[in-house]
Amino acid sequence: MPRVKTQELLKLSWQGILADYGTAIAWTPDGDRLAACSAAGEVVLYDAKTGTPSVLKPAQGESIDALSISPDGQFLAAAGQAGTVMIWQIGGASPQVLSELTYPQVWIDRLQWHPHRPELAFSVGRHVQVWDALTQTVVTTLNFATSSVLDLAWHPHGEQLAVSGNQSVKTWHRQNWDDDPVIHETGGASVAIAWSPDGIYLASGNNDRSVLVWQEDNPFPWQMQGFPGKVRRLAWSAPIMAGDPPILASISADSIVTWKKDADPSIGWAAQMLDQHHNTVTAIAFQPGSGLLASAAEDGWVCLWDQANQVVQVLQGAPKGFSTLAWNPKGTGLATAGQQGELLVWKQQMRGQGFG
Repeated sequence: MPRVKTQELLKLSWQGILADYGTAIAWTPDGDRLAACSAAGEVVLYDAKTGTPSVLKPAQGESIDALSISPDGQFLAAAGQAGTVMIWQIGGASPQVLSELTYPQVWIDRLQWHPHRPELAFSVGRHVQVWDALTQTVVTTLNFATSSVLDLAWHPHGEQLAVSGNQSVKTWHRQNWDDDPVIHETGGASVAIAWSPDGIYLASGNNDRSVLVWQEDNPFPWQMQGFPGKVRRLAWSAPIMAGDPPILASISADSIVTWKKDADPSIGWAAQMLDQHHNTVTAIAFQPGSGLLASAAEDGWVCLWDQANQVVQVLQGAPKGFSTLAWNPKGTGLATAGQQGELLVWKQQMRGQGFG
């Protein structure tokens, strides 16, 4: 156990079990329910207060790797090894399968709902398709061309869709899907991308051990280097103070590196290493609206970092390691999944830094 000056920001509310290690978690916008999936292929919808499960898809041996819930809370999408995108209508009392989109021999591991509309973007090999839940039709098919799609992310305002792969990040505008995309060159493979919550910055984590950050309307990126391995995950905070830039957190091997933009343009972004974990870090996420960072790792710890700087609480409950995590949209609860199928949901216990 790491030495930390602990606070009980979160306390275990309930726990469940999946058939294999948890691969993804998604919350409904009101925080009343959450969905979880596993490497065994199950998809389960839970009551967030009681932990009561509703099995939407039983385990069948093919991994489900991606989950997303629409911004109105009406639709849940899941996809994975089998090459099928499944969409359930979950807004009513009893969830119902709305559609199944099948792509044989394609492992679909990236999907995300539009932030304001029932439009789902998902990877299909070298392409991204956008599917409309109201008309149940594919709106567009975007050709990344140069490689398989490695990640995708809607702009927070919803008018742009960024897609990453080998050598570049390409951004399409939703109002003009047929126009050529804006291309940001990365030099190597871009394995993770993320927009800042205000939409001003776009970050790319790359397999050449670098991070690139573009500011809107500026084609020239900042470049951060010196990571111990490829940069696998990215997360942005909300601006800590009005007018301040957000914090960028990144995962590489067993390290977390945070970046803060200096007021002096000649300095750029200042780095800080967060090295509390002693095994591979698997997931990071900022509490919505704050600078409280949660990190999960294979060492069996979930660390809560005040202002992405100092550990203030360590959560345990997955002895073989944690695999993923997700905050609820209000920031009052955190769901964590473990390597042996553990699902643990933690709830806010006190108001303080990070729970303003």
